[in-house]
Amino acid sequence: MEKSAYKIHIIGSGISGLIAAQVLENFGYHPTIIEASKTVGGRVKSDIVNGFTLDHGFQVLLTSYPAVQKYLDYKALELQEFLPGAAIFKNQKIETIGDPLRNFSLLLPTLCSKIGSFSDKIKILKLNTFLKKKKITSIFTEEEKTTLQYLKDFGFSDAIINNFFTPFFSGIFLEPNLETSSRMFEFVYKMFGNGLAVLPKKGIQEIPNQLQSKLKNTEFLFNTKVKEVKDKSVILENNNVLESHITIIATDASPLIANLKNQETLWKSCDTLYFETEKRVIAKPLIGLITTKSALINNIFYHTSISNASTNSKELLSVTIVKQHNLNEADLVLKVTQELKTICNIPNVQFIKHYKIKKALPKLINLQYEISSTETKLKPTIFLAGDQLLNGSLNAAMISGERAALGVIQTLEDGLIADELTSEYN
Repeated sequence: MEKSAYKIHIIGSGISGLIAAQVLENFGYHPTIIEASKTVGGRVKSDIVNGFTLDHGFQVLLTSYPAVQKYLDYKALELQEFLPGAAIFKNQKIETIGDPLRNFSLLLPTLCSKIGSFSDKIKILKLNTFLKKKKITSIFTEEEKTTLQYLKDFGFSDAIINNFFTPFFSGIFLEPNLETSSRMFEFVYKMFGNGLAVLPKKGIQEIPNQLQSKLKNTEFLFNTKVKEVKDKSVILENNNVLESHITIIATDASPLIANLKNQETLWKSCDTLYFETEKRVIAKPLIGLITTKSALINNIFYHTSISNASTNSKELLSVTIVKQHNLNEADLVLKVTQELKTICNIPNVQFIKHYKIKKALPKLINLQYEISSTETKLKPTIFLAGDQLLNGSLNAAMISGERAALGVIQTLEDGLIADELTSEYN
């Protein structure tokens, strides 16, 4: 049987599904991706509203992710760089801190800032050096503790934890108390130290768009929802049945597999609101951190502080909320607008759009960096992919997609099920 004749279905066109398709194509297979929405990307998507590009949540790409370096063409994405630091809103003032070893313009404001003690700043340099030398494999074999406990054990003061680490990493981990595993903290901190935080000029969806553009022998079924995945078939929501030699589930598998109903992935949620403003209070491409404990806002960013594809002449401001709340959209916008005015001195904002992202990041324990191709096999004909298998990152999504595809290829080329399926479907 020709490789191109195998019926291989991938459920979900997020990053892991697209990578799985690319690997399968590289080995001569012609998969079919089934996607519930109208575009690729999964959680990595953008919309065009009022001439602005609005990403579904404030997301950045870390250029030092190993898998990302393997699969993305950075030059074609026209990546725009963030400065390696943050603007911190405290007591009606803005303090700037950053890594002066990577951007000299941050030296003086960092030394003069009152965010943490001089000892804290020395410890930050020590942490940078420590993690640059530490191998990723070593990070993911360390005993897990909370990120908050890790920072305390390292000797950081409450001031630097409350005023920098908590708002900065809460925005990354999407939880306000730094309960996320220290493995994830060390990994992300190392990635920030080894590379740059960037955004594609045309928005975060340019990443899955680029991956899709590389696929030449993959069929896409958009606006198609899957109800159930069986050993040799995919049942759609309209009850149509697709015969399938092998299926990769590149999304949460628990709703699709009968015996996984009680193993549903837990998710972290967040809110992102976009506003139009007349001017910026943060001139440089720095994330703005809110230190006020009672505030709902965690961080802000002016997307127009970096080069972008906007056709609107105004400034675009995103606001991220990681705390849980019960506010409806109108009350949420009012609360955020008030906080922008009183905490950030940003008046007269014009609300554009609100994204309530219920499944923003998987909530995981025992985080891992790597997974073998055999570990992605749920059944002889069903494989799993997605960052929920490892850790919540673009890097993990790519690794899991690659490993699932390699598992499929190994299964087919070892002849473990090929003869049986060939005779059944022909």
